[in-house]
Amino acid sequence: MKVYNLFITTFLALNIVSCGDKQSDKESYFSFDESSIKSLYSTKDKVDFTLLNNNNKSIDSIVYFANNERVSSVKGNGKLALDLKGKKLGYQNIKALVYFEGDTISIQTRVEVAAANAPKLLKYTVISTYDHDANAFTQGYEFYNDTLIESTGREGTSYVAKTDYKTGKLYKKTDLDRQYFGEGITVLKDKIYQLTWRNGEGFIYDAKTLKLIKSFRYDKKIEGWGLTNDGKYLYQSDGTEKIWKMDPETQKLLDYVNVYTNDSKIKSVNEIEWINGKIYGNIWQRDAIAVIDPQTGAVEAVLDLTALRAKVTNPEAEVLNGIAFRKTTNTLFVTGKNWNKTFEIKINQ
Repeated sequence: MKVYNLFITTFLALNIVSCGDKQSDKESYFSFDESSIKSLYSTKDKVDFTLLNNNNKSIDSIVYFANNERVSSVKGNGKLALDLKGKKLGYQNIKALVYFEGDTISIQTRVEVAAANAPKLLKYTVISTYDHDANAFTQGYEFYNDTLIESTGREGTSYVAKTDYKTGKLYKKTDLDRQYFGEGITVLKDKIYQLTWRNGEGFIYDAKTLKLIKSFRYDKKIEGWGLTNDGKYLYQSDGTEKIWKMDPETQKLLDYVNVYTNDSKIKSVNEIEWINGKIYGNIWQRDAIAVIDPQTGAVEAVLDLTALRAKVTNPEAEVLNGIAFRKTTNTLFVTGKNWNKTFEIKINQ
């Protein structure tokens, strides 16, 4: 019996190795010609993808996919000519299903796609300077009916509050439980939506009373950073180059864009604000704001606020993080984590 079992085990092992070798051999039959692929493209470009037939197999046809969307079907070893216009920024994952000699094999490659144009540098004018609570580790900043709403972070000191923008003093506040690190907020239809950093949980409050209505779980394993809305949908940054589109009724994440300039991805998009059809986003560890097309993720302009950072006198001050658009004056209120000042600025046209 032992000899019989040993024979079965050995036989199965040999067959597994044999099958593995055959599959490995097939995987080497074809490959993309990587020598013709650049490291970075723009949405102005077209890319030709060619397969190398390493074993001179007889190819019947090839079906090409870009990010799992079928884009082309060709006879024989035909190439894929992919127009990147309208394609999502970031990585386009290219897959080829190769049909040959009664068999099929799948091979993959990818290309990185950046924005078509370089962002322009915006200029601004400082309208006023106000006091800001230097103890506020600012994460969210937004006007609601001309009242400034602010959220702060760090476990044990996180809150959402109504703030006097001229003095920085709070006149109504709701604290988070000590386990939560509060993050971005936005107000939609008289409700305040608030994220937390790594807890995977958010909160919804009555915007008039700041009373908690409900909590919700993120439906993806991401961090919570910034939050804004366009009047219909919510938009959430997660500390990467992604900005997610969220259904406010279900809190489900529907889609995302990748934030890119013409030559690189922009990681760590932080506090965000919807202004005249664009997303204005703080970039963590940079005293600058990127103006982002919410449909594509392309950075169209940059607002350099390092001169304002130099005017902050609190030695404990950290990065710029707070953008609140005041519609009544068409101005931006900007501040930062533990800044003792808030600046009202107007972008020069």
